[in-house]
Amino acid sequence: MKILNFLRRKLLSPVKYAKSIGVKVGENCEFYKDITWGSEPFLIEIGNNVRITKGCSFITHDGGAWVLRNLKKNKNDEKIDVFGKIKIGNNVHIGLNSIIMPGVTIGDNCIIGAGAIVTKNVADNSIMVGIPAKKIETIDEYYEKVLKKCDYTKKMSFDEKRKYLIKKYYKKKK
Repeated sequence: MKILNFLRRKLLSPVKYAKSIGVKVGENCEFYKDITWGSEPFLIEIGNNVRITKGCSFITHDGGAWVLRNLKKNKNDEKIDVFGKIKIGNNVHIGLNSIIMPGVTIGDNCIIGAGAIVTKNVADNSIMVGIPAKKIETIDEYYEKVLKKCDYTKKMSFDEKRKYLIKKYYKKKK
């Protein structure tokens, strides 16, 4: 099984790999490589237009149950496991090296900042950053800030964008 997963990860696109291990994935999603899908990837549901960047981890179980199993306070303690479904809404960006914990639902139109650890549900239209992740502003507030400083380069070729950015950031000061 480990060899099969290794081959899938190497040969398939990150989105196809996620689907092949049981992650439910919506339309128009973009996943970077090196995402950890947890030991129960079938408990992860991802909406449409979701980008998940490099190094993100989805944790679908509480590993601390290992300690409880060894306490043996009750006869069934050795069987203890704790799981949680993860649900990501539509139009979500999850930044570099973020961690999504068990039982978390992230709403629609959300941004999860790089390195955030999301331990609680995220309301629609929220931007969350930090450890643990906290809401810093709404998507509308973020949009207004971005409009003041954005560049319209998304449809430019690499060379066009490079030329534009060099001109903008290296122009001679008078």
